[in-house]
Amino acid sequence: MDRDRGDAVGAVAARRELAAGWPAILACFVTAILGWGFGFYGQAVYLAELQHSRGWSGSLISSGTTLYYLVGAGLIALTPGAIARFGARTVVISGAAIMVGSALGIALAAAPWQLYLADLAMAVGWAATSSATVTTTLALWFERRRGLAISLALNGASAAGFTVAPALVYLSARHGLPTAIGIVAAALLLVLVPLAGIALRPRRGDLVAALAATPAARSGTSFERRGEALRSLHFWSLAAPFALALMAQVGFIVHQVAFLLPRLGNSGTGLAVAATTVAALVGRVGLGFVIDRLPQRRVTAIALASQALALLAMMLWPEQAAILYAGSIVFGLSVGNLITLPALIVQREFAASSFGLVIGLSTAIAQFTYAFGPTLLAAVHDASGGYGAALAVCIVLEIAAGAIVMMGGRREVAAS
Repeated sequence: MDRDRGDAVGAVAARRELAAGWPAILACFVTAILGWGFGFYGQAVYLAELQHSRGWSGSLISSGTTLYYLVGAGLIALTPGAIARFGARTVVISGAAIMVGSALGIALAAAPWQLYLADLAMAVGWAATSSATVTTTLALWFERRRGLAISLALNGASAAGFTVAPALVYLSARHGLPTAIGIVAAALLLVLVPLAGIALRPRRGDLVAALAATPAARSGTSFERRGEALRSLHFWSLAAPFALALMAQVGFIVHQVAFLLPRLGNSGTGLAVAATTVAALVGRVGLGFVIDRLPQRRVTAIALASQALALLAMMLWPEQAAILYAGSIVFGLSVGNLITLPALIVQREFAASSFGLVIGLSTAIAQFTYAFGPTLLAAVHDASGGYGAALAVCIVLEIAAGAIVMMGGRREVAAS
């Protein structure tokens, strides 16, 4: 009876928390659209436009993108501390402004040094608008439904793929890249700035207080400094598998079009890529409704196994269109969840005082690692003369990630 009463009270509290925190979710959703739109999907548009308008080589432009990702990885580790010091509202609005300004800087660059300078600035904007910012911000608003909140907000990353990127392509063809960026940025900032200004006002004392009621708050692994985390096997049982998995995931997504195009043609490839994106959105939302009640390391291992099986099927039967479509969908179902799950594992297994440190550091390690994913797959493809070996590398990375994440499962706190 007491347990039933407690469950009922908890359900009511969860509904109230979700109702009160919707503005914060919406603000983080728009933040993700802007961050991924200009900082991730926009990179392909910048590359094509600068090659056409400046005559610069792809390697010159791409080297600036690599610089952006690597510097951004280091800065992401500092994001939770910045939120704790300055507040989520200041970090989000400032990051959005820097992201937009740096995108314009890339579009207007007249010399390579200006391009690299703009890429360095974009690294700052990316750190303040990416997943570490979203997860740390929502930790201030949510306890019981944090998994759902993060899942919903990070769908903005998927939405950026079919909103910001196509808009930049369409407007660039008609008005040029600087004008295209200006139009899209103005539309997003007109929504984000007032929304973040209102929704992300300080609501709780600090991040530690907001996390104090979680299961790991008192008993979870605690770190005071990054060096302690880097020497901890428990930390690496979280950071390593997601770094390896995201290296495989980002590598495949970047090469997906090149792999599918000779087999499915232009329209078929476009359909498969769109199906992957839609599946990522559906998978993230669907899992978000139940993830707070599931063993999250096991869910991660299942997600990684599903991606590995999808890649294996596409590797074994590359000429079967139905398998290529099905494989793209199955792979996509876990794409978004591999970004959401780390924060939820941290919440369960690490002390409240270490949440920001672990999230920032693990996200930075993951970004540093996956920045080399596309290059690794390209090298394997070129050396082997096809994508079979490249897909095999991704499968090995996924399997290794799944094994490591389960090795740390003994520390997982049982879902209530």
